[in-house]
Amino acid sequence: MTPPAPDTPAELLRLRASIDNIDAALVHLLAERFKCTQQVGELKARSGMPPADPAREEDQIARLRSLADAAGLDPHFAEKFLNFIIEEVIRHHEALADGHAAQP
Repeated sequence: MTPPAPDTPAELLRLRASIDNIDAALVHLLAERFKCTQQVGELKARSGMPPADPAREEDQIARLRSLADAAGLDPHFAEKFLNFIIEEVIRHHEALADGHAAQP
């Protein structure tokens, strides 16, 4: 990382350090989430369930929009973020289902 300029205000450095910590926490939380969704995908593949569950996704989006609104976060942004994650999870689940179907 590039060191800050010597004239960078202390308050800006403090805020940036907080942002860096939050970003690290987000990465770790996403990693934990994907560990769980990986297990869900494996269970679905073994059980012959479809990779996607549109009703569950719809419920999750509504729930996240409500949480975002209560937290003062733009619900539209929260929905876009969750949709991005859901697309990646479904891609993983499809790969697991394909791999399971290829097994004898």
